[in-house]
Amino acid sequence: MKEPEISVGIVNAQEIHFTLNGFFFAKGETVTGEQVVSFQEGGILWKGMLYRELTFTPLDEKNFFSLYDVTIGINFHWERQETQSFVGILKLVVDEGKVTAINILPVEDYLTSVISSEMNATSSLEFLKAHAVVSRSWLFAQIEKRKAMSGQTDGFFSFSKTEHEYIRWYDREDHTIFDVCADDHCQRYQGITKASNQTVVKAVQATRGQILMHGNTVCDARFSKCCGGATEEFGYCWEDKQFPYLSAIRDADKEENRPLPDLTKEEEAERWIRQAPASFCDTHDKKILSQILNNYDQETTNFYRWKVRYTQEELAELIRRNTRTDYGQIIDLIPVQRGKSGRICKLKIVGTKKTLTIGKELEIRRTLSDSHLFSSAFVVDRSELKDGIPEWFILTGAGWGHGVGLCQIGAAVMGEKGYTYDEILLHYYKDADIRRYY
Repeated sequence: MKEPEISVGIVNAQEIHFTLNGFFFAKGETVTGEQVVSFQEGGILWKGMLYRELTFTPLDEKNFFSLYDVTIGINFHWERQETQSFVGILKLVVDEGKVTAINILPVEDYLTSVISSEMNATSSLEFLKAHAVVSRSWLFAQIEKRKAMSGQTDGFFSFSKTEHEYIRWYDREDHTIFDVCADDHCQRYQGITKASNQTVVKAVQATRGQILMHGNTVCDARFSKCCGGATEEFGYCWEDKQFPYLSAIRDADKEENRPLPDLTKEEEAERWIRQAPASFCDTHDKKILSQILNNYDQETTNFYRWKVRYTQEELAELIRRNTRTDYGQIIDLIPVQRGKSGRICKLKIVGTKKTLTIGKELEIRRTLSDSHLFSSAFVVDRSELKDGIPEWFILTGAGWGHGVGLCQIGAAVMGEKGYTYDEILLHYYKDADIRRYY
């Protein structure tokens, strides 16, 4: 099997400005330099003509294009716009009344950029090799899922709603015109904007074509920044499915790797979160963290264990704004159900005007933060009641992200400790096999 190509959605806008650095072929002519396209009358307006779609193919593989005003970190606290450059083909299509820019390129080139974009590329070679296999596996799992969903019209997200409960989960099935997007909602891809580190190139080449498999299925190899000491099962974050290779594990070496306590029980979860047991991802080593986290990620500190304090007014307004529902004053936040990592997947919000149980983990994180709460693995403290109403709430939490699959910070620590990439992978993905796909 030859190396496949991947289509990546970069930006979607009414008007897109870009520069062709070198010569490209489009609509029967050779073009270069600055270009502008816009959505007009259901098509793409370029150089006075309307098109259904446009494809700019480089005449030399060294040629690249630069897109302006690319938004990264969409809906996250580090959201910002950048100019980014890409190799490969630029394809422009109409989608939902706007123009979407899509980059088509070989998988291995894509992965080199992803790993350089996801983290600073100075990590240990073994960690980078592990991440290359994870990113490649996740990518092909999404491609297979997209093919399986082709023609289905059941919507872009799933939820259940009753008078007393609203459960919603978010996944990546909303990409119908390309394989994956370029932002953190898929894998962070920034083309050649981030210079490819030679160690990353070496890691990708050393694992070329390797993916994680379980039986005859490509592993949906999820990953997050910091698991908080325990990884989560798939079904507590997304669809009610279980995958044997995405089980809950204790993120520690063999000496510390005692069985996890039952963190679905409130008293055990509270003890775990407040005590902060030793784990691979429990590190403040600036050298290791700088290897993984880009500059804007390093704006976040204390993510293994963290605290957030809200006044009554702040919390009530936050929940009202994020849910577009007036709960009145907030009386309590009550965990109804926790996953195997202690992450809350159902949370009851008790207000003076409304009481509702919400989930899953990302819905909870979005409801209780201006952007995203670090994780849903938290315990709640509140002040003494004054006329039946608490004056403040403190959330004490564990980890950064959903916690499913590979823990990036934990894996980086393992790499520094001398673990090989296959040992790292099989630590986080139980019962998986590493196989060559092409």
